[in-house]
Amino acid sequence: MESITNKVVLVTGGSKGIGYGIAEALIGQGAKVAITSRSQQSADAAAVRLNSLTAGSALGLAADVRDLRSQEQAVQKILAHWGRLDVLVANAGLGFFAPVDTLTEQQWRETIDTNLTGVFFSLKACIPALKDSKGYVITIASLAGTNFFEAGSAYNASKFGLVGFTQAAMLDLRKYGIKVATIMPGSVATEFNDHVPSAQDAWKIQPEDLGQLVVNLLQMNPRTLPSKIEVRPSMPPK
Repeated sequence: MESITNKVVLVTGGSKGIGYGIAEALIGQGAKVAITSRSQQSADAAAVRLNSLTAGSALGLAADVRDLRSQEQAVQKILAHWGRLDVLVANAGLGFFAPVDTLTEQQWRETIDTNLTGVFFSLKACIPALKDSKGYVITIASLAGTNFFEAGSAYNASKFGLVGFTQAAMLDLRKYGIKVATIMPGSVATEFNDHVPSAQDAWKIQPEDLGQLVVNLLQMNPRTLPSKIEVRPSMPPK
């Protein structure tokens, strides 16, 4: 089993929800984690909570995945702080759900720019450091990347695209010793799309479940790469 103690990880969109659950699980295994948010205040608040688990384990950064330069600056801050980068977890995402005839141009662009182009920018900024460390890239896609649904045209397009992008990047980067995988969750109990998690979400995947999955991937023998992972609630609500 591979150790992730002292591995340095960047989790985009890590101030809450899935990203925070992943960061928490990684820190529990001894990793150092930089989390990004568009808001420095949100990033700092999450980092304080994470550092209460293990002092000095978390770094909060303001960064916007829609801006390549912003991502490059975040990576430079991580390298200045910890000297290396071993893992990118490209998690930042959003969703607008409307029939295609009422979906606005702005909603379309923001969905694609964040969920798809944002992952490209995040990966692009990390590649030089990941080549040095022979690192790992994990993108957080969705079962919406393989199952289409009504009013999901923008979200489906972004996640179908992300799954394809990740698989192609896996083939491009493996010659450098970089592993690339995508996780495709179903319903997760998070604040996504202004949802307020409650006891009614107990049947859903929890953020800590995805955190455990990421830990398991990183600890797996490096000869094996689970490159495309679907995960769903084991039992739907009654």
